[in-house]
Amino acid sequence: MNDQTTRAGFVALIGEPNAGKSTLLNRMVGAKVSIVTHKVQTTRARIRGVAMEGASQLVFVDTPGLFRPRRKLDRAMVAAAWTGAADADVIVLLIEAHRGLTEGVEAILAGLEERGTAGRPVLLAINKIDRVEAPKLLALTQKMNERYAFDGTFLISAEKGHGVQDLRADLAGRMPEGPWLYPEDQIADLPLRMIAAEITREKLTLRLHQELPYQLTVETEGWEERPDGSVRIDQVIYVIRDGHKGIVLGKKGETTKAVGQAARAELEEFLGHRVHLFLQVRVRPGWLEERERFDAMGLDFSDGAG
Repeated sequence: MNDQTTRAGFVALIGEPNAGKSTLLNRMVGAKVSIVTHKVQTTRARIRGVAMEGASQLVFVDTPGLFRPRRKLDRAMVAAAWTGAADADVIVLLIEAHRGLTEGVEAILAGLEERGTAGRPVLLAINKIDRVEAPKLLALTQKMNERYAFDGTFLISAEKGHGVQDLRADLAGRMPEGPWLYPEDQIADLPLRMIAAEITREKLTLRLHQELPYQLTVETEGWEERPDGSVRIDQVIYVIRDGHKGIVLGKKGETTKAVGQAARAELEEFLGHRVHLFLQVRVRPGWLEERERFDAMGLDFSDGAG
């Protein structure tokens, strides 16, 4: 390593909700650091994943999807996404091959033009390329580059890994020279408590489907490392109505039990030791308006102001 110049920098992944940003982040890092579901707007806070490519350290910022905000939480998520882009050394716009240049993508391009990128490279990554034929893909590539002067275009499948290594190598060469920002073996800079809460929230989202995806949040209230090497994790699931509590608990508590088992299994794999996970469900009607809940999600409460 001594004969190589070290590089390190930040890469912001931006795009519409469900474009595949979390999947790409996890693929780049080689481990799961961001929750992945088929529901839109599941990423709420900017999640940093750290990847090594040769002598370059890439710090990926998985931003919330950019969309038209309607609520305080929405506004804080969109503000977090643009802040993540503003702080980055390189911006990667991820779009879906089969959807192309949508109104949402147009709005993001307009946002990039309005804010200016201050000389930072903006790369285009066209994701889910296995869903379209080659001629359509080439036409979309040309159309996008006519619309915006991208510094590079990559055709990828984040889910299957196609083209991802080429994108990683290109990003590595664009990082500024300097010392690494994190230890070589670190893959994320989120506190373990927040990662644990995100894992449980993912399991809830997958289990509940359409029922109440954005009206619940999960917080890790307790974290006790025990002498035998295991850890006890106490989490609270906040919902806004009594009826929602019943949905989350399920008949005889079966939904919460299944969610807890799935979350515990993934936490044990992630942490590398035994986990005792305890879940409570609490009704808190105003949690969407509470600064503490935004802080726990890594969002700025003031960004949610109208």
